[in-house]
Parts: sequence; C-alpha cells; structure tokens
Amino acid sequence: MLAEYIQEHWDKDEFFGYQFLNGLNPMMIRRCSTLPVNFPVTDDMVKDSLRGSSLEQEMKKGNIFLSDYKMLDGLVGNVVNGRQQYLTAPLVLLYCNPQGMMLPIAIQLRQKPSKDNPIFLPTDSKGDWKLAKIFVRNAEFGVHEVDFHLLRTHLLAEVFTVATWRNLPSPHPLYKLLFPHIRYTLQINIMARNQLISEDGAITMYAGVGGESLKKLLKRATASLTYSALCLPDNISGRGLETVPRYYYRDDGMKLWNIINKFVAAFLTFYYQSDAHVQKDTELQRWISEIFTNGFLGRESSGIPTSFQTLKELIKFVTMVIFTASAQHATVNSGQFDFGGWMPNYPTALRKPPPNEKGQTTEDTILETLPDVSTTVNGMAVLRLLSKDSADHYPLGYFPENLYDEEVPRKLIEDFQKDLRGLSDLIEERNKKLELPYTYLNPKNVDNSVAI
Repeated sequence: MLAEYIQEHWDKDEFFGYQFLNGLNPMMIRRCSTLPVNFPVTDDMVKDSLRGSSLEQEMKKGNIFLSDYKMLDGLVGNVVNGRQQYLTAPLVLLYCNPQGMMLPIAIQLRQKPSKDNPIFLPTDSKGDWKLAKIFVRNAEFGVHEVDFHLLRTHLLAEVFTVATWRNLPSPHPLYKLLFPHIRYTLQINIMARNQLISEDGAITMYAGVGGESLKKLLKRATASLTYSALCLPDNISGRGLETVPRYYYRDDGMKLWNIINKFVAAFLTFYYQSDAHVQKDTELQRWISEIFTNGFLGRESSGIPTSFQTLKELIKFVTMVIFTASAQHATVNSGQFDFGGWMPNYPTALRKPPPNEKGQTTEDTILETLPDVSTTVNGMAVLRLLSKDSADHYPLGYFPENLYDEEVPRKLIEDFQKDLRGLSDLIEERNKKLELPYTYLNPKNVDNSVAI
C-alpha cells in the first residue's frame, strides 16, 4: 500500500522530491534559471549535492528547480487547543540528478534572508534537515488545500456551474456537454461545507491556517489565479517542465487533456459551423461574461476571456472547464489520505516556530513541533473522508442520462469513451513497472465532476 510506503520513506530526500512531481500538488515546482534575490544559495553550500558542479552550470543544463511558498509570507498561524501554531513561507531548491531523481538541495524557511533564517542543507545534521522538510510539508498542506484544492477545483467548478444554470437553457448544446460535469457540484460543495465547518465557523481541516490567515491566503490565491495556470499545456510549458523525467502527472494529464480536447472540439464543431455562430450566440456570451465578471472578479490580468470570438477559443475554454472539474480535482483530491494518512508527511499544524539557527534540533524538538494528538486525528479523519469514492461515482466519460437524440453526438461520446479506455490501459501497463504506481489520472479513477 502507498500509505505504508510513505510511512517508511517520508523523510527520505528521494520521496520528498518525488512529491513535487507526483504528489498531491504537482503544480508548484518550476525550472529555475536564476536564483531569487532573496534566496542566496552559494556554490559552496550545494557542491556536495551537485557532485562538484556549480549552480550556474546546472541551471544552464536545466537541472535546477524551485518551489516558492511566498503566498504564505506574513501569515500568522492559527490557535489550536489554546496553543499558537506556526506557519512558514519556504523556498526549496531542487536538483534533478543524472539518474532522473528530483532531490532537495537547499531550504530557506522564511522569505527574507537573515542570520536567524539559515539555509538548511542535506549536509546539515539529520535533525535540522528533517525539521526543515517538515516545515515545507506543512506549507505544502496550506497552499495545496486552500489554493490548488479548494479554490482551483471546488470553487471554480461552482463558478462554472452557477453560470451554466443561470445562462444556458437545457436544450443548449453547451449545457448538455457540461451537464455531467456540473450535475452534483453544488450539492457536493454544500455537503463539504456542512461536514468541514464547525459550529463556530472554523474550517476544521485547516488547523494551522485558520482564521484571518485562511481568508488572506484565499484572497491571495484568487488574485494570482490565471487562465494559463488552469490550462495544462500552458501550465507545463510556463513552468519549464516539458522534459523533466518521471513526471507522471504531466504525462497522464497531457494525454487526458488531449482526449478531452479532441472530444470537445468534435462536439462543438458539430453545433457551431463558424466563428460567426459563436459570436452570435448571446446565451454563450452571457455565460463567459458572468464567469469573467463574477468568478474572476473582472480581472483582465487573469487572462480569462471576456467573450468568445472564435470557435478555437471556445474549445480551449470548455476543455479547461471539464479538465478542472474532473481530472484536476482527481489529482489534488484522491490521494489525500495516501499522502496525509502518515501525519509527519503532511502536518496540518506545527506547534513550535521554525528554527533560527542550526545544530539545535533533537528528536524531542521534532516531536514537540508536530501537531498534538487531537489535531492529528481530526486531520486524518477529514483526509480520509475527502479521499473516499462517492457512493454515486460516475467516471469521466459516463453520461448518466441520454441527452442526445442526434446520431453524431452519440457517436462522439462512444469515441470519447473508447479513447479513455485506451488511456487507462496505457497507464495500467506503465504502472506495472513502477515502484510507486501513479493512478490518480487513470480515467477509471477520475470522476466526471468534483466529489467530496
């Protein structure tokens, strides 16, 4: 079982690096060609990790990567069971070695460099390095759950759903296309809120990122959200990860994106014979206008279209909507208990501030920093709940109602389902050769829409 593997390997650098590519949030890491000015890593610090090479040389080769949690900068931890919790905003430098393994080589836990904000290294004491990685994993919890899970799947799916209900009548071709992907969105989101929000209004899941900090983090995430970040091909190229090895999220995700795009393109081309037909569809134009205005707060910097002028634009946007509600949600949701069931790998809160000097960390320090028993149990219970398959699981490509009388759409659905089965076969064959199978984007495991 993956959970057992994680319990045994959670503190290993190889697995720590693996999670940036194939864990719950494979969308933060990016290729690094220039070090951030606030992350003063020197060649002397990482010479052992780079086997005598320099940062400049490895950056030119495309082997250096960065994960920056600056979104958490300045946020104050929650108070849990009467005790203050602590947040950090780490910067993590990683190296893809000649064997294709992604390894951490430097960690700075706060954004502003200073004497009391040391850069931790694999060559430091075992306790220092382990604790630094624990703080990174706690930061990962906050950013993943609030930005990549809550905002980019559940809340966005709700935006698409409400805009569809309000602007597209049921005979509209786009309503029919999106119906399987929005059918249960509002019910699921309401159910999630009822189960995760306590009587005092606190979101029980976000133990260490509660209160005002949670609101600030969600606002920051919303303000920084872009269309290109939601479109997988643009996202991958924008982060420079087209060729990094062992990136199964990219490999499976791109194949799935292309299958969805092929289906959407054939479907919409059947109903819209020209760009002029798209431009003249007033219901469609109201739909995208409401998404831009209400969902993305009218931010032109988001890159979200305000209208559709071409069929190509429409196809790309609808592909993104379906991918977000189905595949992207499966990526960030389904493995939560797999990766978080062993709490030290995914701590929901930390009880001690980050170390401000090296050489002071003991095993007792680590145990005193990790969350208490009740916080751990609550976190595990919620992650278990969120990771379970829904009772009415409908895999991607399943159309529970017969919405189409025309022969062409029915044939397109059959072709779509055939393509999905083919991808499932490819992924399952590939996974037989992997120590850690990557299953989250196997179409058999992808829901049609967001699930709790």
